[in-house]
Amino acid sequence: MLNIPPFLSFVTLYETYLRRCFANAGLSQQTLKLDDETTVQFWGPNPQETARKTPVMLIHGFGPVGLWQWRKQVQCLVPHFDVYVPDLIFFGGSTTRSAERTEVFQAAAVAKLADKLNLQRFHVVGTSYGGFVAYHVAQMWPERIRKVVIASSGVNMKKGDNEQLLGRAKLENIEDLMLPETAANLRTLMDLAVYKRIAHMVPDFVLNEFINRLYTEKREEKIELLKGLTLGREEDPGISALQQDVLLIWGDHDQLFPLRMATELKELLGKKVKLEVMENTAHVPQIEDPLRFNSILKDFLCEEESF
Repeated sequence: MLNIPPFLSFVTLYETYLRRCFANAGLSQQTLKLDDETTVQFWGPNPQETARKTPVMLIHGFGPVGLWQWRKQVQCLVPHFDVYVPDLIFFGGSTTRSAERTEVFQAAAVAKLADKLNLQRFHVVGTSYGGFVAYHVAQMWPERIRKVVIASSGVNMKKGDNEQLLGRAKLENIEDLMLPETAANLRTLMDLAVYKRIAHMVPDFVLNEFINRLYTEKREEKIELLKGLTLGREEDPGISALQQDVLLIWGDHDQLFPLRMATELKELLGKKVKLEVMENTAHVPQIEDPLRFNSILKDFLCEEESF
């Protein structure tokens, strides 16, 4: 395998650029100890700032940390909101000594982080795995959450949905897809997650660099997170309606969580749910069409609440 010096690494250079974008938006990387076992790293406003806006928590999906997944949204939302981008447990600088591995535990960590930051009420936005976390935060602490945005996240997934996904990927284990160790598996993930089929144009050494830098750290713990999911174990999704105003944003070509799951989820989450379908995007519409995504997101968060 070709080893690329850090100063020539595309991943290193691009991450440096992303950090500069977050810093230029007024955010800084911070670390808070939530309790004796758990520490969370996050990007947020300068804690010394006195003028406060409505907080928004952006929760990333499985894979690279929020720095890679929310750049365009941070730049759009910062003028209007206090934006917080936490690394979920075992991603980036967030870690725990607890044996808990469920998305419910991740939601509890988000809630504890909000407590530490003294966020009385806030919006929560989650994509993919982060949508699972956002759902649980909203469901367990309804009095704390103003509005909920779930993007490209099959919160209603059933056991059969997991089996169908592995069938589309032609893989036996979910970790081979979500935590790829080979260029071939990363291409499979990209083909399922992105509308434009560009993975075949990327050489193996570049894909291997992504794998080495973004998918290998805390791999065993992340496998445990996949196995610890409470959602998708049974044929009954077992989710309840949310009290908040909810926005679902979905790419019409999403192959990880197909669009039919969005229409089913809309019915399950109650009467205060909107579904926005973005054409010509797949599992990462916030990256594939950020202008459209940001317009939908900002309009929803800024409109007057219905409760």
